[in-house]
Amino acid sequence: MQNKHKIVIAITGASGSIYAKVLLQKLQNMQQQIEDVGVVMSDNAKQVWQFELGNSDYDKFPFKLYSKSDFFAPFASGSAKYTSMIICPCSMGTMARIASGISNDLTTRAADVMLKERRKLVLITRDTPLSLIHINNMKTITEAGGIICPASPSFYSKPSDFESLAATVIDRALDLCGLEQTTYRWGEKG
Repeated sequence: MQNKHKIVIAITGASGSIYAKVLLQKLQNMQQQIEDVGVVMSDNAKQVWQFELGNSDYDKFPFKLYSKSDFFAPFASGSAKYTSMIICPCSMGTMARIASGISNDLTTRAADVMLKERRKLVLITRDTPLSLIHINNMKTITEAGGIICPASPSFYSKPSDFESLAATVIDRALDLCGLEQTTYRWGEKG
């Protein structure tokens, strides 16, 4: 039997709440593969979600929502054996703190845990253009074992709406974390 995944989802205040929404929806539909999903959101993430999506449905998913300062959350320690973490969307400030080893909230502490335990850490960055500081932070995180997965959607699957477009990025992140899914695959007949 396949081991079930324990996943941390962090949502920061970067623009792109549609990505976080699609990610949570997809995880909700993958319950047979998942043991636990822990979600942590910054205050700005909640405000951006409300502004961009017009609701506060982030608290309606069947996952435990942790306070950004809850260092007693299980994924604040490597002993809890969470297998992967996706930060979606990941602000440049959050990425900078991770690259610098500053664990000043639950998101950056959990990311630090993923890196030190050599587990999957996927940052879905959305900002553009990038400064040299951003690029160097991405390099540092990549060298430490993290994966930078820019929120650059693909178009070859001919997505029909914003959620389908966002799913082209989210499906890639879920693949990186080892979750099985049916999605458009380049070169495959569908």
